[in-house]
Amino acid sequence: MKMGTNGHLKWAEVEDPRIREDEVLLEVHAAGMNRADLLQRAGQYPPPKGWPDYFGLEAAGMIRQVGSRVAKEGKWKVGDRVCALLGSGGYAEYVAVPEGLLMPIPGGLTMQQAAGLPEVYGAAYLFLNKEGKIRKGDTVLVQAGASGLASVMIPMAKAFGARVITTVRNTELEQKIRHLQADIVVNTSKQKLKEVMQAELNAGRGVDIAVDCLGGEMVEECLPLMNMDGRWIMIATLADDYAKINLKNLYARRIRLIGTNLRSRTPEQKKELLTEMVNVLWPKVESGEIRPTIDRVVPIEQAEEAMDLMQEGKTAGKVILTVKEGDTL
Repeated sequence: MKMGTNGHLKWAEVEDPRIREDEVLLEVHAAGMNRADLLQRAGQYPPPKGWPDYFGLEAAGMIRQVGSRVAKEGKWKVGDRVCALLGSGGYAEYVAVPEGLLMPIPGGLTMQQAAGLPEVYGAAYLFLNKEGKIRKGDTVLVQAGASGLASVMIPMAKAFGARVITTVRNTELEQKIRHLQADIVVNTSKQKLKEVMQAELNAGRGVDIAVDCLGGEMVEECLPLMNMDGRWIMIATLADDYAKINLKNLYARRIRLIGTNLRSRTPEQKKELLTEMVNVLWPKVESGEIRPTIDRVVPIEQAEEAMDLMQEGKTAGKVILTVKEGDTL
């Protein structure tokens, strides 16, 4: 599925992927949608070099062909059920995937559930553990609590012993994310985040890690209310690209302002991250301690409508596209 005109999507016939010696051909059964897809649709998030120009950062399916080096190493074989982190290209019937970006599907999960793991789990683990250096007892702020990323990041942070504050736009979304068990849910239609952060700071429970996908003036208001040595992690700017920041707050409170993303990292960096995730997180996934919230599962033909719902803030959790009939929720 590719870009059409005026921001619309369209089906297009493309050549079947040709795999390299270190790649596999993945038959896609389901693909996960992400807010990064909205940025790509807006022309603001082009795929990394060498990846297809169509959408899809994560997928689950079955290996149909392996490259010569993959076959020699023997870790992956034809018929394996896997999920994959992609630079792009998941909104398709087949995609070529470097072997280092594959993970086994955790026990007990369907293809559709597994399709919602690679990008969101990889990003959450990167932001909290690698960039945020999360520790037991930290307070973590997760913006946009109804997003697919937040549906994983909130329980993941709590599994590592942190308190979690999150934000939602309205009461409906507040109800939808109650099962995530965030310690504080800030309904921004009723409360101001800066007031909650100020109260928590005064009570000795200030924010240590903020994961922010919004940006804009809220950063100006709230960044000074972080704990000493706080880490404010910018992953997107869905609200506004610009913020006026008093830089004195950074050095006076030793706050680190970190810009990061998963997509632009090298294959070697991603392979290392995914290997660590399988060892650390997959047991928690299989036990049910942390799993993404799936808002809806729709046929890939309805991808544009699903994107519109995400853009309008009408989804709470992951949206999964079915590409091939198979095991379902």
